[in-house]
Amino acid sequence: MSELTIRFKRQLSDFELDINEQLPAQGISVLFGESGCGKTTILRALAGLERLPESFCQLGEHCWQDEQRNHFVPTYRRPIGYVFQEASLFEHLNVAQNLQFGWRRIAPKQRKVSMGDVCQLLGISDKLERRPCSLSGGERQRVAIARALLTSPQLLLMDEPLSALDLARKREFLPYLERLHNELDIPIVYVSHAPEEVIRLADHLVLMKQGRVCLSGPLQQTLLNPKSAQLFADGASSVINTVVTSHLNGLTELACGSKVLQMSKRDIPIGQKIRCRIFASDVSISLTKAQDSSILNLLPATVCSLKPGVRPDEVLVQLELAEKTPLLALLSRYSCQHLKLIPNMVVWVQIKAVAIL
Repeated sequence: MSELTIRFKRQLSDFELDINEQLPAQGISVLFGESGCGKTTILRALAGLERLPESFCQLGEHCWQDEQRNHFVPTYRRPIGYVFQEASLFEHLNVAQNLQFGWRRIAPKQRKVSMGDVCQLLGISDKLERRPCSLSGGERQRVAIARALLTSPQLLLMDEPLSALDLARKREFLPYLERLHNELDIPIVYVSHAPEEVIRLADHLVLMKQGRVCLSGPLQQTLLNPKSAQLFADGASSVINTVVTSHLNGLTELACGSKVLQMSKRDIPIGQKIRCRIFASDVSISLTKAQDSSILNLLPATVCSLKPGVRPDEVLVQLELAEKTPLLALLSRYSCQHLKLIPNMVVWVQIKAVAIL
């Protein structure tokens, strides 16, 4: 499997960027961190918009920058697509003409995607005759993504494409990004400081702070690290891959391996794969299976480890459900001692249906 290798350095008066990472050249790699930690600078360096000293950048066998050899490939020769925070569309052209701008730059034999497929994927087939000024913010961003995809890039760079949208439009937009993830074989480097986007989209997660990488790795594995709770402002959580199996009694039933989870009803087609986020603070542990409880999700699990939480009297308990599915629980130190929790102990986890996001 090919990789994206980046070594970028930049020194400013009050800031230093120093990153040395190998990202998978498939799926979505998310750079996550607070504003000013260097995420956008990395994207601009990947695009060749900034030439950083002492730096190196290579996608698979193609080297785009190697300062030791004084080698630098300019932006126009890098097979990338770039989606900015604001959709930079040509206002004097309609949607179809905006899309054709990128499409015509690529020789027919090099085109990886068709205009019809991209328009259908992003839900803009009925907007081709409209001018950008008549589109909503979410529609403009979908057009911007479509235009970038129609250049048939080997790498797609996305710099907080949802930052200009309100919460309702973000939630409306995310399914389109999930479709890109599921249906197109184009690696994406995605910049965000929104946990919801990370959980829904990331395959590989890079957590950054003040120009440095604090944690990096596959999403589920990285979230298990106690340090991630300090970097995510909303606390420690787990991500579980599930499949929608039914909708009944105001609930949506999910298959998680051989086990079943129930969550508050969502308008999601049966058979669709979805990622669920569960906060560690919403998971409780019992030594026996509760009877006559309002909590619907009662599952056997094995204790893997107990590690200090962010606060001194808290413990982050790593558990394993069936099929080695990881789950985190945040308990008080007193509760852990009261239950006498130790590694390899079999317990019951309890998760409210309304707590599965």
